[in-house]
Formats: sequence, structure tokens, C-alpha cells
Amino acid sequence: VQLQAFGGGLVQPGGSLRLSCAASGFTLDYYAIGWFRQAPGKEREGVSCISSSDGSTYYADSVKGRFTISRDNTKTTVYLQMNSLKPEDTALYYCALRSSEYSVNYPCHDSRGMDYWGKGTLVTVSS
Repeated sequence: VQLQAFGGGLVQPGGSLRLSCAASGFTLDYYAIGWFRQAPGKEREGVSCISSSDGSTYYADSVKGRFTISRDNTKTTVYLQMNSLKPEDTALYYCALRSSEYSVNYPCHDSRGMDYWGKGTLVTVSS
């Protein structure tokens, strides 16, 4: 399984960015896919994730109302629309996936609940 994230960059506070993650190489449907981020000196945190089966979503409290996760009809690309960005959103953003074979009892916003990770894309919010 490969995950490739796109869309990071430099944006001013209050601006918007859209991250994309293309998933490939899996033969069975996956369980969930989502986004994590890690700011310098901080632990990785779950930002948002979406279930493959019913499309249910999770958002961290810090991004509720500002970020929206979505996926395309093939469920191979997931997006994170980030609006009203704040300097504290600055981080390396990772796309992660839990395969159907990965049987763990962690929610999709817990990094232990994901078994495939892409390389991060850097989001910098600064004036």
C-alpha cells in the first residue's frame, strides 16, 4: 500500500489549503483513512479520519468547523479542506490508512490504529 500526500505549502493566517492523499496498492477495501499532524516539539495527533464503510468522520476539537475531510467516489483519494488556518495549524501533515487486515481496537484518530503511512506534507501558516 502506498499513500502519497499533496497540497502543503505556506499560507497566511485565515487562509485555506486543500490536502490530497492518493492511496494505491491495496486489493481489499480498507477500514479507515485519515490525516495526522506533527508540529515541532509536539506529539503526532489525529486531525481527521473517515470510515470506508459508512463514511462516518472524526475531527479533532481544534479543527472542528474549519477542516473538512472527504473522499472521491473510488475511495482511493481523500481530501482535507482546511479553512481559517491558524499559526498553530503549522505542522507536517501525514496521511494514514488502516487496512482491512489490521485488526486492532483503536479509533482511526489514534496513530496505533493505522498501519500504513505516507510521507508528510508541510503546512506553514504564517504572515
